Amino acid sequence: MSDTSLSALTALSTVQQVSANNIANVNTEGFRSSSVTLESGPGDQGVRVSAIRESSVPAPFIGGVEGSNTDIATEMVGMITTGHGFSANTAVVRASEEMTGHLLNLIV
Repeated sequence: MSDTSLSALTALSTVQQVSANNIANVNTEGFRSSSVTLESGPGDQGVRVSAIRESSVPAPFIGGVEGSNTDIATEMVGMITTGHGFSANTAVVRASEEMTGHLLNLIV
């Protein structure tokens, strides 16, 4: 069970890193935001990153200069959602570790 959650934690950290990079470059001229696509892991167990794709949405032109196509609101909502997923999977890993500890205490 914890292997599934650990793979999800790894994938979700990549999603957060990509979102953070998009937000960090919101004022960079010509920057194209990226998005992460997730898929089931091997044997439909867990989750992994299948692709990181650059957006093809056109960026606004301000004063003749192409700006960034990053949408701050979308990125922030995505980061909040990803944070909740990260917290949930952390709780699963913690519960699994506690159950293992209890079982070892019963055996010893």
